[in-house]
Amino acid sequence: MTPDNRTVTHGVTYQTATADDEGQRLDNYLARNLKGVPRSMIYRILRRGEVRVNKGRVSPSYKLADGDVIRIPPVTVSKGPVTIPSSRLHLVQDLKDRILYENDGFLVVDKPSGLAAHGGSGIEFGLIEALRALRPEQRFLELAHRLDRDTSGCLIVAKRRSALRDLHEQFRQRQVHKRYLTLVPGKWDRRQNLISAPLVRNELKSGERMVMVDFKNGQPSSTGFEIVEEFRNATLLAAMPHTGRTHQIRVHCAYARHPVGGDDKYGDREFNEYLRENGLRRMFLHAQRITFNNPEDGTLLKIEAPLPNELEAILEVLRSKQGEGGE
Repeated sequence: MTPDNRTVTHGVTYQTATADDEGQRLDNYLARNLKGVPRSMIYRILRRGEVRVNKGRVSPSYKLADGDVIRIPPVTVSKGPVTIPSSRLHLVQDLKDRILYENDGFLVVDKPSGLAAHGGSGIEFGLIEALRALRPEQRFLELAHRLDRDTSGCLIVAKRRSALRDLHEQFRQRQVHKRYLTLVPGKWDRRQNLISAPLVRNELKSGERMVMVDFKNGQPSSTGFEIVEEFRNATLLAAMPHTGRTHQIRVHCAYARHPVGGDDKYGDREFNEYLRENGLRRMFLHAQRITFNNPEDGTLLKIEAPLPNELEAILEVLRSKQGEGGE
């Protein structure tokens, strides 16, 4: 057995899970260890049963235990450094200056809009792959949660399995509090400071994922709102999700008939065009603040990501129009 717990027999690789791997999903473990292998291939060998754990077939969501022996079939693995797609090179290089907080157990990064949290589903490269490319010496790097591709702001990445388990437990216990900033069309009703509307996720024939309000079949979902600034034809809101459903803020805003500005999926076409004409080329949704307990010592952390320049710029445009006459 080699020092990294790998042996190779007739082209088949056997890896032994360690304590650091305990609790990790099998598909994520394979994605981390088979650098250079696309996720589509990883799911293909899982579906075919070519990957075995302790000689048995398991699902991609199987949670590893310390000592599990994973059989991996022969696959083409890149032995060199991870290649960063040229179209994403500037976003990846920019990450070096986007670390908001870091200690031995985790880091918080200010994710830029346009960069997915992780690869998969037609996306070759995401933030977590970028961080692994930037820090090849870091053995463990895993997302503690997700942000939509077009959403910017605070994102926690664990550097230790123990920190990841602690953070996941905090999310389950709803001890992590997030505050987003979003720009919506029209005048938001000040009395509407909470939307509780159950959500259900559907997949269209095209493969596109859509979320909608469904009071019969949906999962309980609630979001708090407060007005930050009012403009002539728009409102800057703070949104505080109390649950963590997919696209929750976007769907709740659309349900309130004040969809998130720049949202091509649930948004208002006329308002989106108005924003584009005034220079905004992205969705106005920014994870401004995240509050949680430090897994290292239990102290309360409150970490903030500054509003991106392109979002601040559109607010300046709206402010300049405040004094113009007529509605």
